Amino acid sequence: MEFLTEYGLFLAKMVTFVIAAIVVVSIIVSATHKERGDHEDGELQIRKLNEKYRKLRESIQARLMSDHERKAWSKAKKKKDKAEKKADKAKKSDGESPEAAPKRIYVLDFDGDIKASDTDPLRRAISAVLSVAEPGKDEVVIRLESGGGLVHSYGLAAAQLDRIRSKGIHLTACVDKVAASGGYMMACVADRIIASPFAVLGSIGVVAQLPNFNRLLKKNNVDFEVLTAGEHKRTMTIFGENTEKGRKKFLEDLEDTHVLFKEYVSERRPDLDIAAVATGDIWFGKRALEVKLIDEIKTSDEYLIEACDRADVVSVSFERKRTLPEKLGLATSAALEHSVWKVLSAFRNQKIQ
Repeated sequence: MEFLTEYGLFLAKMVTFVIAAIVVVSIIVSATHKERGDHEDGELQIRKLNEKYRKLRESIQARLMSDHERKAWSKAKKKKDKAEKKADKAKKSDGESPEAAPKRIYVLDFDGDIKASDTDPLRRAISAVLSVAEPGKDEVVIRLESGGGLVHSYGLAAAQLDRIRSKGIHLTACVDKVAASGGYMMACVADRIIASPFAVLGSIGVVAQLPNFNRLLKKNNVDFEVLTAGEHKRTMTIFGENTEKGRKKFLEDLEDTHVLFKEYVSERRPDLDIAAVATGDIWFGKRALEVKLIDEIKTSDEYLIEACDRADVVSVSFERKRTLPEKLGLATSAALEHSVWKVLSAFRNQKIQ
């Protein structure tokens, strides 16, 4: 029994040490990230999705053939590719005018959290696409997944998408899982919204919730004062005593934000009955189609595979290069977290025994 007690104390010390180390590493990584700020280096990642889907198709075709069929198919394919290259080369040498460039579809991705942290990479990718996309010809597809978050953060993210439409480039939003609240604010910018059958859409509303510890502080004889200059500088507080006047002003601000949200959606989807859908409710794909929150039921994969038959489909993303301290910090953090789980598991197993 004494051994188990000592062993338990040892494990507790180890867990405390490891957790402290994780905190230190996290602080270092966070500080490094803040120092880099908006001037952080990164690079655009370009992937041709036509080639990706073609290779998948050919791989399956080859596996379904017998050895004899596969050899004949491979030989014919090489012959066809060679003939096409020869024809292109002949056109260039003869000085023939090049054929019109095919339409391009640029695919962007946005995976939203409460702060819309993906906005900066999206901004950079949009700037790159707008420098080469041709208005009235090319198209941009945004694969969007977000349950919403901070109003100002998603307002900026939606404004980035507005840049595409203002340039006269067709914008399509594809939602496979969820585009709610701020996520739908972004989706409604698109000329066309496509969603999977059970994707979550809507939630056109505004919510704010915060705890208040004032009674707890009073119970423990702790005074907390909120000093402001300006009548409405602080309407609600989590430690001070909230007043009815403050609550009323806070609700007025929420209502005004809701009105702005509804106006924003109405301007971009004028056929939508905004009074019927701006209740904060959500709709699944097929129901969303019925109330005109979306325009078509289809997954992003379906849409893009079909698009490959009519255009060059290119995925564009901006990826920030991590510094060596960040890489080491993340690797160390992951290793420490793994160690914590091992220690906790060992301790739990020891208790069970």
